[in-house]
Amino acid sequence: MVHEYRKLSQTFEEIKAENGCLKNSSVESSTAHLEDTDSLQTDLSKLKIENDILRTQSCELSYENERLSQVMSSWTKSSVSLGKLHETQKPLNDKSGLGFNVGESSSGKLVLSQIWPMKSSRR
Repeated sequence: MVHEYRKLSQTFEEIKAENGCLKNSSVESSTAHLEDTDSLQTDLSKLKIENDILRTQSCELSYENERLSQVMSSWTKSSVSLGKLHETQKPLNDKSGLGFNVGESSSGKLVLSQIWPMKSSRR
């Protein structure tokens, strides 16, 4: 019986030592997992901040895009209006309706009597 007791005692001590080793490795493993978790949480926080910044920039760029689209639309409308204005204008050499008469002199100057007709009642 003493022999069995010593054998059990020795087995108990071996199992106790093995249990202590397992506890230490478990604590080390838990610590490593906690460090990994903390690192991942930090990375997640940084990514959330970056995501918010990118969303803000996206909104700003969308607003700028809309504003520039309106400016381009305005330019297009102005171009169309200018084209219509040019279409309604007289050609460059068309001087009708501006006080010029068919009786221009050959030099292109008007005769004074064409502009201010003289009254024959002058005495």
